[in-house]
Amino acid sequence: MPAFPEAARRAVGDTTLRANLRHATHTIRDKRARAVAELDDWAALREAGKRIKDETLRHLDTHLLRLEEAVTAAGGTVHWAQDADGANRIVTDLVRATGEREVVKVKSMATQEIGLNEHLEAEGIAAYETDLAELIVQLGEDRPSHILVPAVHRNRGEIRDIFRERMGRWGRPAPEGLGDAPAELAEAARLHLREKFLRARVGISGANFMVAETGTLVVVESEGNGRMCLTLPETLISVVGIEKVVPTWRDLEVFLQTLPRSSTAERMNPYTSMWTGTADGDGPRSFHLVLLDNGRTAALADEVGRQALRCIRCSACLNVCPVYERAGGHAYGSVYPGPIGAILTPQLRGTASEIDASLPYASSLCGACYEVCPVAIDIPEVLVHLRGKVVEQGGHALERAAVKASAWVLDHPGVLAAGERLASRTRALRPRRAPGPGVRRWTESRDLPEMPAEPFRDWWRKNRT
Repeated sequence: MPAFPEAARRAVGDTTLRANLRHATHTIRDKRARAVAELDDWAALREAGKRIKDETLRHLDTHLLRLEEAVTAAGGTVHWAQDADGANRIVTDLVRATGEREVVKVKSMATQEIGLNEHLEAEGIAAYETDLAELIVQLGEDRPSHILVPAVHRNRGEIRDIFRERMGRWGRPAPEGLGDAPAELAEAARLHLREKFLRARVGISGANFMVAETGTLVVVESEGNGRMCLTLPETLISVVGIEKVVPTWRDLEVFLQTLPRSSTAERMNPYTSMWTGTADGDGPRSFHLVLLDNGRTAALADEVGRQALRCIRCSACLNVCPVYERAGGHAYGSVYPGPIGAILTPQLRGTASEIDASLPYASSLCGACYEVCPVAIDIPEVLVHLRGKVVEQGGHALERAAVKASAWVLDHPGVLAAGERLASRTRALRPRRAPGPGVRRWTESRDLPEMPAEPFRDWWRKNRT
């Protein structure tokens, strides 16, 4: 993937993409605003969620060990994965042990993060996505572009064409004469997936939350496909980031109020599936929980950046972000797009690559993302913090030099005053765009600000003294 500015420039030129994104994000955020406004105590719930997450992260080791103990006592098996390679090996070995060569999957950001589908395919194991939007992405050999609605960049006509052309390659083909009405598309997906649900012996999921006191895992969804994956297979493997743990059921109650309203604008989500280990004659006979680090411990060590681990994946920040609305999710080069991706991905993957170093700059710092975040992640604060890290690590040499020069000038008031007067007197010679390729990229989409006829300090001296 190229750096964000280049990828975004290409995306902005796609008028169909921009129209799809504008329609979807505006619709979702308007509905969300109405759903949130129904609660008089939304601000208190938001603060409670923030405090619960922060307190849990401060004692994460304790809560994870308590979770492991509870899951094991309930008949499950816990595996610890330091990175993506470790998690993929664990899951692959568990699937092979069953003798199966195909699995059905619940929508999961964690498994996308580690590239599990691609790894399983390389090992001769077929992984079938069952979430409608994820199915669209998989059939279209595409990539997700939104946390909540992975196929938000597709319109109904495009989805119809994907179903007609690709569905037969993965199983039951689309019905003859399939149209683009939502009900027809949903029915085609239901028929296609039903045979997979009834045949599959292994299910793979993530989890929205894990309750440490009982070892209970929670998946919230809107379609019911997730529940089919969680209950029908004989073996269930859940890959979950270590930050998804909450200490108690009372803590979970807060998030079951804020997540549905902030994501799908629903008072409560249609399907809340919870399971605790295994039970005879009810659900999978074998349950494995893979606890994924993959950079989360490193993020936890950053006192400013760690607040990104509060994220409950509601995607509200994407739907209000003017940058995401125009560039779309693919430009971020990560399964976590939008504002949250701009602060989470560089912490999980580091900033060594060009794309990761560019992500903290993929924002206008307008603050809309912070205002809608149900756990009060100050995304602009973290973005600025990460920009500083990029500069310290050697990125953006021109910016680093400019900051040092500015610091020196601001420490010498006389030099600053002389520079202001010189700039005002020569303002007729000022170009509309900054000169030089290294600087021009800052102003290639906007003009330089107008230079006043005289510095403010001179105006003040003449008029106010």
